[in-house]
Amino acid sequence: MISKEAKPAMENESRDDRIAPTPSWRERLKYWTGLNRAIALFVAARLWSACAGVVTILLIAHFLTANEQGYYYTFFSLVALQVVFELGFGFVILQMAAHERAELSFLPGGQIDGNPAARSRLASLLKLFMTWYAVADALMISTLLPAGLYFFNLHQHIGTLVAWRGPWSLLVLAVAANFLLCPMAAFIEGCGFVPQVALMHLGQVLLGSLLAWTAMATRHGLYSPAMQMLGLAIVQGLFLLRPRFRRMLASLLHCPCEGHTIDWRLEILPFQWRIAITWLSSYFTYQAMTPILFSYQGPQTAGRLGMSMSITTALSTIGLAWMSTKASPFGNLIARGEIEELNRVFFRTLWQSTALVSMGAVTVFAALEIVSQRLPQLAMRVLPPGSFAFLLLTMLMNHVLSSEALYMRAHKREPLLVQTVTVAVVLLLSTLILGRTSGASAVVGGYFLFGGLLSLGWGTSVFISKRREWYGLSVFEASPVARAAEKV
Repeated sequence: MISKEAKPAMENESRDDRIAPTPSWRERLKYWTGLNRAIALFVAARLWSACAGVVTILLIAHFLTANEQGYYYTFFSLVALQVVFELGFGFVILQMAAHERAELSFLPGGQIDGNPAARSRLASLLKLFMTWYAVADALMISTLLPAGLYFFNLHQHIGTLVAWRGPWSLLVLAVAANFLLCPMAAFIEGCGFVPQVALMHLGQVLLGSLLAWTAMATRHGLYSPAMQMLGLAIVQGLFLLRPRFRRMLASLLHCPCEGHTIDWRLEILPFQWRIAITWLSSYFTYQAMTPILFSYQGPQTAGRLGMSMSITTALSTIGLAWMSTKASPFGNLIARGEIEELNRVFFRTLWQSTALVSMGAVTVFAALEIVSQRLPQLAMRVLPPGSFAFLLLTMLMNHVLSSEALYMRAHKREPLLVQTVTVAVVLLLSTLILGRTSGASAVVGGYFLFGGLLSLGWGTSVFISKRREWYGLSVFEASPVARAAEKV
């Protein structure tokens, strides 16, 4: 027998159940794809980069000779040596700022409210990295410019009359300008302004590609890399001049630290030196292949590998947009001790992004097959389909490893140091030997074996062991798949 008092409560409860709103198609799409404003903007930037990359490839094939194409991609590989001077500080800045902002709130006018000690530590971080990058930028210009002049003079092949000195010099200066501004954006992203930084990146790729195409169309194709970097620097400078960020940075620069400072030796150096070695090793894993082939096989072979790598890299960056936007939130969740939410977001994002990259790889390979049959002259500018397939498979494995690495580094640790250095050394030796004796296809085979299979297998084993060590979790715990299995 149900009492009169209980009936209204039951009726209200059943009424609430009846009127519970069902998720809209937008909400369901957002849940299954993981899209939010920040990711949407990053994806838009990556999609533009991918589409712009197709246009750039067509322009290169039309306006540049095969030899100039080799110089074009080797330019980008050599300026990537800026990692030697950055020493991983950019990622460290983002994570340090993400951890400190857990006790702060940023007001619309640029003011910062919250724990005075955290505010002081954040200010000390800003002052520290501004000094660091000013010195590193001067060293980079004075080293990279003459090093590039020496390299191209030394490996100038007979019969390749290419005017490369002016484009190379301007490129180094443009990279130096961008290098000086990049840490500011990383700092602001670490403070929680992820969508704003994503919008800035979209503006960068838009202006950068437009300036690069202008250089191509006016038959100054080798100036395209410099114009692209100049576009990045211009948009980044305008972004930092926005009133909110200008006031925020100015208030931190004028903030007295009063004893609450970040100790570089104790808090940053143990993390940074590992990141620095990892970043430098990654250069020899991904970027050194093109210059090595340039020196051994000539600019044409280097150009084919460089264009192929640029296509797979564009696809990879689209997939990593899902994960890279989580770098700051991951650090914040760890600082707050919300580990269950950290794991839930990570695994869902990993499945979503990996599925996207896999579909993209299949699409790109199918497009390459069509191009090979219908536009053979254009297909001659990239690697053969078999070698290209190995590049795509390696890119997919690297996506998974990069996601696992971001999860671990969000803890302000670098457990992949030994793995990264070992893989880099083995792959560098493989590239040097195969590049000299065989050619691009053999180099790609070594890249697949060592930069793909070995790297992912070893890295994933480290990821599993660290999750077990830190939280007592297996690799699949706290993932949507595991939860569903447990409920069943």
